[in-house]
Amino acid sequence: MKTVCLGSTLFFAVLAFPAHAADTVALSKSDGMLVDAKGMTVYIYDKDSAGKSACSGRCAENWPPVLAGSGTPQAPYSTVTREDGSKQLAYKGKPLYTFVKDKKPGDKEGDRAMNVWHVVRD
Repeated sequence: MKTVCLGSTLFFAVLAFPAHAADTVALSKSDGMLVDAKGMTVYIYDKDSAGKSACSGRCAENWPPVLAGSGTPQAPYSTVTREDGSKQLAYKGKPLYTFVKDKKPGDKEGDRAMNVWHVVRD
């Protein structure tokens, strides 16, 4: 996995958001895709609107939100507040998710699922 430092001309970055001293969320780029700290592929959902997740309940069980800590991410990243009050990491306002059927780093079983889920690529 290749990790890229955040800069004004870079699309993806390593992001750390301290929720408390031992809790951070990290994203990085691997093979042109955004991945979480475990190397799992990150997705966006076409039914979301900028700043709001449309995925809850059973949807969120299958597509777990990428939760953010209490820090403030740098643009183009942000957070959105979910219905339950938790903070979800977003890219250009679009909430980010992983997929339960991805079992190991590099899996992208959710890409183009139902024509509404997409891997975040550079």
